[in-house]
Formats: sequence, structure tokens, C-alpha cells
Amino acid sequence: MSSNVTAVSYGLKLSLTEIQRLRSLLTAAGLSVGAETRAGDGRFEVYAADCALEASEGGRPDAVTEARLEEPRRALAAAGIDGVDTALVPAALRSAPRKFLIMDVDSTLIQQEVIELLAAYAGKREEVTAVTEAAMRGELDFAQSLHARVAVLAGLPADVVERVRAEVRLTEGAAELVAAFQAAGHAVAVVSGGFNQILRPIAEDLGLHHWIANELEIADGALTGKVLGDVIDRAAKEKYLREWAAAEGIPMEHTIAVGDGANDLDMLGAAGIGIAFNAKPAVRAAADAAVNLPYLDAVRFIAGV
Repeated sequence: MSSNVTAVSYGLKLSLTEIQRLRSLLTAAGLSVGAETRAGDGRFEVYAADCALEASEGGRPDAVTEARLEEPRRALAAAGIDGVDTALVPAALRSAPRKFLIMDVDSTLIQQEVIELLAAYAGKREEVTAVTEAAMRGELDFAQSLHARVAVLAGLPADVVERVRAEVRLTEGAAELVAAFQAAGHAVAVVSGGFNQILRPIAEDLGLHHWIANELEIADGALTGKVLGDVIDRAAKEKYLREWAAAEGIPMEHTIAVGDGANDLDMLGAAGIGIAFNAKPAVRAAADAAVNLPYLDAVRFIAGV
């Protein structure tokens, strides 16, 4: 059997019964199951199966397009197992000699939403959190919501940035994910609707190939309540994905994008595979795959790294 797609399933635990059911679900979704592997480290378990997706009429057997994957992905999501997610990944992406991983930052690379941490120093955390959640659900224009949230920071002393920086924690598995990609010779980038002042030391510590976020304006030792330049919104995230992948000489079909909010949708849709990480329902529905575990390094198993 010539494999052209890999089904990668992951959950906190995968029993033999669940794996047998996964085989049945893959077959019912139109996939022929071949070689299988299992992995895990005590935090979560992974089952991967090399599969063949039958060629569409007139198509090449090895050609796997997003359109051809849409129906089996939908079937697997509808008939899935509680606590277990399955990603269908083109074999050409998993076997690519060089890949490009791009991630969102707040609530993806890191555990927190930085704007909420900053707003706490202005006594506005609850107000800002409500706006952030609505923006991430796609109910508000991101740029407008960002300007409104940043405005409440006006007058805060600039040293709150250092204090917030000390509060930020990487998501569990984030450093391991980046290190695994880099060790294998792949490129890693992050693009954020957050702020350069917070992201810069994180990006430098991780040795990221590319990174960008918004820039908080600081004047006379205080935040002005404004950001400098164009806002990093959903269109900008896709733009940087395309620009950076091209700069690295990596085709778009070999890119992996990870995010959690509506601001990430264009990036997730443009990548070779878009992964929703503990995401809002609308983002999970639009993404190619979803990780509903607290461990970001689950992404490496999807990408075959």
C-alpha cells in the first residue's frame, strides 16, 4: 500500500480498545490503514497510522489536497472518541526535509494573555479580559479591540512591562517543541497580536528564526495607551507566514501553523496544516486539526518531527 496521509491520534491515554475503534473510524472515513506506531511519555499518548486515501476520479493516487481531506476529517471529528483527537496529515508534509513552524504567542506559546496581565496594573483586568475573549471568538475587529484595550494602559509606569515579563510562563512543552524542530533543521517563528517588549526576550531565549508583535508606545517613562505602526492582525499573520516561509525556501505545503483565536484563522488556513491549540470553538471548526491537551509539543507528533 502506498501511504499518502498519516492519521495521528493523541490523548492522555489510549487504550487498546480505543485504538481498535480508531482503526474502524479511519476505515469508515475512507482510509486504508497500513503501518502503525505508538509513542508517549507519561503525559499523553500518540497513535499514528500510515494510510492510503483513494484517488479522486482522474487524480493521482498520491495527490492529497485539502479538498480531498475535508470529508474524512469531518467524518472523524463527528464520530470521534472523547478525549482523543485525530489529525490527518499529508505524508509529503511529514516527510519534508525542511518544515516551517509558525505559532501564535498569547495562550499558545505562553500560558497567559499579556494584555490582561498589563491591564491588572491599571485595575482593568476584568474589563479587558471580556474584550479579549470576544475578539478571540471573532466577535470584534481585532485592531479596534486592541486599540481599545491598550488605551486603558495609558499612564502606567514603563516598569510594569518588566513586572509582567516576570509573570509570563511558557506553555508546557513549548520549549521542547521549538528545540525538536530546530534540532531537525526546521525553521520556527512566532507572530503575535501581543507586544514586542514582552516577546523579545522569549524569542531570543528560544533562538527563534523569525518573530514579530505590536510595539507599545512609551514616552517619558510611561505607557501612552497607544501602539506604534500597523497592528499585527489576522491578515498580517498570514502575510508574515508567507514571507518568512519564502525567505527560508520552504513551500507553503510544508508549513505548520498553530493558534487559538480568530486572529489566527487566516494563518491557519494558509498553512500546509493549521492546528487549533486549546482554541475557541469557531477556530477548532475551521482548523485542519485540534490539540485539546495542555502540552504544546503534541504538535511535533502531528508534524512528524
